[in-house]
Parts: sequence; C-alpha cells; structure tokens
Amino acid sequence: MSYTEAEVSAAIARMDKYRSGLDYEVSTALAVVGLSAERADREIAIRDDMIRTAHRAGASLRQIAEASGLGRKTVTAIVEADSLRA
Repeated sequence: MSYTEAEVSAAIARMDKYRSGLDYEVSTALAVVGLSAERADREIAIRDDMIRTAHRAGASLRQIAEASGLGRKTVTAIVEADSLRA
C-alpha cells in the first residue's frame, strides 16, 4: 500500500491536532484515541444511514434492532431523525 505526500501530510496534521506538547507516549496515545473517536463517529453515521435505508426498504424496527444490537427506542430515534432531515 502506498500513500501520496498529501495523504501523509493530512494524516500527520490530524495526529498533531490531538497532541498537546506532552511526552511522546502520552501524545501518541492521545492521537490514537482522537483518531479512533473520529473513525467511530464515521462508522456510527454509516450505520445510522443504513438503518434508515433498511427502514425505508420495509424492514421493521424490531428486525433492525435485532440486526444492529441496538434497542428499539434507539432505532426509532434514528429512523425519526430521517424525517427531521428532510
């Protein structure tokens, strides 16, 4: 796998965002935590979009809750957020 110089620079900039002049071990750990949080946020957004898609396609809230491991109330809130976005 290879990366362009722009991709490497962007990754370094994102890591530096979480480093706060602390010692190497602490700043590295904070960079990993911050980048992991960003990734988790993206994954949650994708999951929520797929939940709304499944519901629009006809899946029941119960089916979606079972497949996602979320509670029905949480799935309902995600699906209802779709109508607020429209």
